[in-house]
Parts: sequence; C-alpha cells; structure tokens
Amino acid sequence: MSKGDLTSNPVKRAIRRKIVEIFNDRERGEAPVVRSRNALLAPTSVAWRVHGDVASMMAGGIASLLLQMLHPGVLAGVWDHSNFRTDMHGRLRRTARFIATTTYADRSEAEAMIRHVRSVHDGVKGHLPDGAAYEANDPMLLAWVHVTETRSFLDAWIRYGEPWMSRGAQDRYFAEMAVIGRALGAEPLPRTRAEADRMIADMRPALRADARTAEVARLILRPVATSRLAAVPGKLAAQAGVDLLPPWAPALHGLSPSPLQAPLVRAGTLGVAQALRWAFR
Repeated sequence: MSKGDLTSNPVKRAIRRKIVEIFNDRERGEAPVVRSRNALLAPTSVAWRVHGDVASMMAGGIASLLLQMLHPGVLAGVWDHSNFRTDMHGRLRRTARFIATTTYADRSEAEAMIRHVRSVHDGVKGHLPDGAAYEANDPMLLAWVHVTETRSFLDAWIRYGEPWMSRGAQDRYFAEMAVIGRALGAEPLPRTRAEADRMIADMRPALRADARTAEVARLILRPVATSRLAAVPGKLAAQAGVDLLPPWAPALHGLSPSPLQAPLVRAGTLGVAQALRWAFR
C-alpha cells in the first residue's frame, strides 16, 4: 500500500481527528504541538519516545494523578484553587499539553510555558485542614508531582511500549526529565530509577486519603466522555492507570481491583495503543 493510500484511510483519519480534538482546545485556537530540533530535550532523548505514545501516556497520567492526590499539600492546592469538579477533562488536557510542549516544542515555547506555570503556582497557597500552610511552589511538593509523573509515564511506556527497556535507558529518562523539574523549581530531583523509587518510598508516611481525595479520584477515574468513541478508551485508561499503581496505593484510595481483571485491562490497553500507533504511523 502506498503512502497516499495510508494517509487517505478514513479509519485512520477518524482516529487522528478524535485524538486531536481530545487533546487540543479548538475554542482557544490550540493545535497539536509541532516537534522542533531546538527543543529542551533532544530528538534522540528517551523522553521523545516515552512521551510520544498516546495510550501509555493516558494510563501513566491517571496513575500519577492518583499518587499526587495522596499528598495533603498537593490535594489542597487542587481542591482550593482548581475547577476540577466542572472541568476535569480540561485539567488533564492542560497537563498533556505541558508535557508535549516541554518535550517537543521549540525551546522558547517550552520556557514560556514553564514561566506561565510558575506564575500560576505563585497564587496557589493556603492552609491544610490542620492549619499547616502550603504553597504550590514549595520545592518538595513540586518534587512529589515530578517524581510521580515521571515514574508513572515511564512504567506505562515499559508495560505497553518497550518492556525490554534497559535500566540504563530508564536512568537516562529520569536525568533528562530533571531538566524540566529543575526549571519548575522542584527539589530534590531523581536522576535515576533507583532514586525515583526511593523518593516515592520515603514519602509514603506523609500520604493520606480522605473524603476530598475520594471525590477527586472519582472524577479522575470516571471522566465525562466527550463522545461515545472516547468513552471506552477513557474507561480502559482509568483501569490501566489503577493497574500501574504500586500495590499500597489502591488500598489508600479504597480501591480493590481484582487480580483477574488485570490481564484483560492490559490486553485491552495494548490493543488501543497498537491501534493508535497504526493510525498515526
């Protein structure tokens, strides 16, 4: 089949169009991020291939959000300063755009995006229910968000895209992503897989779940589908996200996924991933 035949395939066009609609706010004039050889991260970086896979990034993104919300400071920032109750899809889309821009876009666009996020964080501050102060630009809170995102994205890519990935390539991914974490003000930052695993283990005693955590998790795991076409993959991505969590995290969230369900979730997610790769090939 010729290249022209492939690009004119109506099924491919329909899938690509739907993905573009999901991740780009047409009302704001958003278009897919254009890849640049002058990006913050080099085209030869591990991050370029990890972040380029839609299905695994969706599953990894959900896993990272569920982990992040277990930290009282991160939860409070979302609860007090976000419109997640009415626009969870928008929040997920903005996170995806940040990742795409800081990975692939021209350096100037990526740096402008990082400055914008830091300026938004300047106004995100308040007090926890116990009276302790929090602020979104706290380096430790930013480090928790960073390490949960990077490990979840990488774990999803390994499971659904590159199960043979070497430990050296995994370490390079964390070292590459530390460039973005440092620009955001996060500290400390993991630069290897072992450091990321250790950071998450060290944070466990500080993690909590309450009624607010449950409400945020419910909205993450049961997003409003933009169409019937998006409903099934969205539900599957949520299940795949839970499946990616470390064993102790679902229990904190009050979730009890069946071990018998995991093979079906993984097979289904892999099928979606392969279909999306075919559509964009």
